[in-house]
Amino acid sequence: MSSVRAEYRFDELTWPEINEAVAMGKIPIIPTGAVEQHGPHLPLKVDHVCANAVATEAARLRPEMSLVLPPVSYGYVHHVMDFPGSINIHFEHFIQFVLDICKSLAYHGFKKMVIVNGHGSNGPLVEMVGRRLILETDAHCVFCNWWQLLQVDPEFNKKWRESVFPGGCAHAGELETSMLLHLAPESVRKDKIKSEISKTNKRGSKFNYADLFGRGAIGEVEWTSQFSDTGVMGEAEKATAEKGKLCLEEAARQLSDFIAEYQARVIEPRVRHQGSEPTFPLAFPTD
Repeated sequence: MSSVRAEYRFDELTWPEINEAVAMGKIPIIPTGAVEQHGPHLPLKVDHVCANAVATEAARLRPEMSLVLPPVSYGYVHHVMDFPGSINIHFEHFIQFVLDICKSLAYHGFKKMVIVNGHGSNGPLVEMVGRRLILETDAHCVFCNWWQLLQVDPEFNKKWRESVFPGGCAHAGELETSMLLHLAPESVRKDKIKSEISKTNKRGSKFNYADLFGRGAIGEVEWTSQFSDTGVMGEAEKATAEKGKLCLEEAARQLSDFIAEYQARVIEPRVRHQGSEPTFPLAFPTD
């Protein structure tokens, strides 16, 4: 029989056990990713595999506080569709789908939750999910891209990163290739690992550049085929399984520490400052 306190996998619980988990104040973690190209050497599953691994390991580290949900494996990849295998979900559908998951959790009594994203272009969308959940329900939601957790300790990335900045860790580069070499080495086509710096970064502009760990003041999202010939954006040849293991452990540890902080956090009440009670509801959709 499963102990609710020890179980960190949401879908392993029964419905009476979900009530126990709510009473314990457990925090659901929702991994989001994508099915999209990652060059000739990595499989299409990279984004949801990485997000799910970080979320699952964090929940395993603090099972008394956490429950990881099955990952949302598909994401918004419209700009990647010049590369076969990429499966695009319309951005409005993605937002509504993830929001429906979060609202379901809130309805059952979970009032704090975390979205851990693994695909860059989902980033603005999971932010919108978090905003809408707070504004449209009595629940609270926070969100991150999993690689942002590697920046909590400003010294950590010095321990593993060898690729050029910016551009060495952008897409299918040093970091993601290292993660897959650790998590699913059998899925990596090792004989096809080849680095490519994106044309965006090759320009050398101080205004417009991109990396998982920083970007220029001027943003831009072109078709992927406009700035990469192979779908790789980074120095994949500098990846190792050891780096992947180190990064997974760091991201999960930081996320688990945040879960403990978040569980103890008091969510401040909303306060309206109108001089009189509004005479009609705030006319924004809630469904």
